[in-house]
Amino acid sequence: MVLLKRLGLIGVSAGALCAQSTSFGSGLYAVMEKANCRACHTVDGVASATRLHMPETDATPAMVEAFGKSLVVLVDRKNPEASLLLRKPTARVAHAGGEKIKPGSEDEAVLKAWIGQLARLSGSELDAAMHFREQEDKGSGAASQDAELRRLTHSQYNHTVRDLLGDQTAPSNQFPPEDFINGFRNQSRGQSLSPLLVEAYSSVAERLARSAFQGGDTHGLVPCKPSAACRARFVREFGLKAFRRPLDAGEQKRYEGLMARETDFLKGAQLVVEAMLQSPNFLFRLDATTDPKLKPWATANRLSYSLWDTMPDAELFAAASRGDLSTRAGVEKATRRMLADPRAKESLNDYVSQWLRFDRLLTASKDRRKFPLYTRETANAMTEEARTFFSDLVWNNGNFMTLFTADYGYVSPELAGIYGVKAPAKDFDKVPFPAGSERAGLLGQGLFLALTAKPEESSPTARGLFVREQFLCQKVPDPPPGVNTNLPPVTEAKPQTNRDRMTEHATNPSCATCHKLIDPIGFGLEKFDAVGARRDQVSLQFRTTKGGGRGAPPKTINLDINTVGTVAGLPDSQFSSPAELGAVLAKSPLCQECVVKQYFRYTAGRVETPADRPVILQAVEDFRKSGYKFQEMIVSLTLQREFSGRNTKQEGAIHVASNH
Repeated sequence: MVLLKRLGLIGVSAGALCAQSTSFGSGLYAVMEKANCRACHTVDGVASATRLHMPETDATPAMVEAFGKSLVVLVDRKNPEASLLLRKPTARVAHAGGEKIKPGSEDEAVLKAWIGQLARLSGSELDAAMHFREQEDKGSGAASQDAELRRLTHSQYNHTVRDLLGDQTAPSNQFPPEDFINGFRNQSRGQSLSPLLVEAYSSVAERLARSAFQGGDTHGLVPCKPSAACRARFVREFGLKAFRRPLDAGEQKRYEGLMARETDFLKGAQLVVEAMLQSPNFLFRLDATTDPKLKPWATANRLSYSLWDTMPDAELFAAASRGDLSTRAGVEKATRRMLADPRAKESLNDYVSQWLRFDRLLTASKDRRKFPLYTRETANAMTEEARTFFSDLVWNNGNFMTLFTADYGYVSPELAGIYGVKAPAKDFDKVPFPAGSERAGLLGQGLFLALTAKPEESSPTARGLFVREQFLCQKVPDPPPGVNTNLPPVTEAKPQTNRDRMTEHATNPSCATCHKLIDPIGFGLEKFDAVGARRDQVSLQFRTTKGGGRGAPPKTINLDINTVGTVAGLPDSQFSSPAELGAVLAKSPLCQECVVKQYFRYTAGRVETPADRPVILQAVEDFRKSGYKFQEMIVSLTLQREFSGRNTKQEGAIHVASNH
């Protein structure tokens, strides 16, 4: 009775109270779903740093109940009324999501009843609840299976036909464009085969096969003097490279038969090449298999397409054949050799261009009247600076978290005017940022500042969203349907800064929940305009015909800027410049983990699942121990993915028997 009084539950309906005495799933869980706690409180939500992570939508009833009991860590068992589990969602204390449960409502009664039940937990039940998150982080001990087949991306297709046939024409550049999903173009969910793509594969295969033998065996594809025995050898050796595994007896026989249809040896070889290039065994990756004989070849495929974005080379094939890739030592040796190859640098360049969304900047436009220094060459220079910066940290084994804190950039003449520095003697030489510029790392470079801006002005929302999604790996929910996202226009009669105009986001309940989590990040970066040039005030220009006709100069109004920003959810995160925000991110465990997650998503072709948690956490730990060396993170993540008990169910599906 004392506990009920302290929770204010005397007089609450018996139905609400009894429901909570037996089931979290049918009680408070439903309330939390109705309040849309899931929008932020997930492992990749903007509230991921908190101790409340909603279970997966397909969680079993037992998992939901276990989660419900784990909320005891948010309960003050001596004074339940002071529990964060009560005071946060009811906004009795500061809650970035605002009021989600109305005080005095039936929903609050359900919440209080569950808090009362949690306050009575004891013994082993309490111990299990208190350590729920710890056990959740340990996961199942096995990496999540990559159930969906992965076809070659357009980039991988180009690189593979280059290494297989010596073709340098980049034929996939003419294929239908690939979509960004989960921040990358190589995700398995976006790899369906459209009729248009199938037709393109067929057409290109015919052309590539014809070109391969135009003027004879100019690319050295035939390993022996033409004969019946050579026919079998050609099919076997070319098939090994094209399918990235040995052919089985049935495949060998079929392709030999196809080749024998032509009396001319090279014309027969051309038929085989054309058929193999259209086979699912060429177009799809052999990432895994249930056949023990093929497992080393699957490992070779995973390594080559993750690290090189292309097919295995002769040495990797040889390692697979010897069985070297069945041990940690063998895989680590192969990984380090591959990282020293120029193809690894090319692959990482593609990764960074997708992670940092170079495409958005290269297709963006800026108001040339306001920003005359910004041209197509400027945009290209911004991407090249970021690529050079990233490459220097990775390949010279620097502390990768310097990505956010470096007091220098890599400047070209196009960037020098924007940064207010002297152009170096050589393009993209390292140049210190001027004292007092408040630039640092990627956040102070033109790439980030320009791609997260509008054509005419900066965008605090876009900048905050980019930081959340790309550097903290937090998914911000989409705006509710029908919400007007347009800000009030700036007028000469009412000139306003972006911060003033965006007060609507903070006061409109439909907008406030998410914008409170992203806009304050962008406010701290407002000293930099839409092309990344520093400013101390916002200059608003208004064109008028009064007192001077059409040619009259615009009227300019300068407004002071409030650049105090914060990252809700990160401790001690107040800042007012890219340099200060960079320092916050560099020391944040969330940001450090996000660096690992982003690379995992790129190489795995999917978003991580709870089963991947142990793999990622171990890679993060190794990353930190190495002094944040990106190459060491790659080695660790590769080993963790290879030797963490892969689930091989359905993995044999990639070995497709072809009738070609």
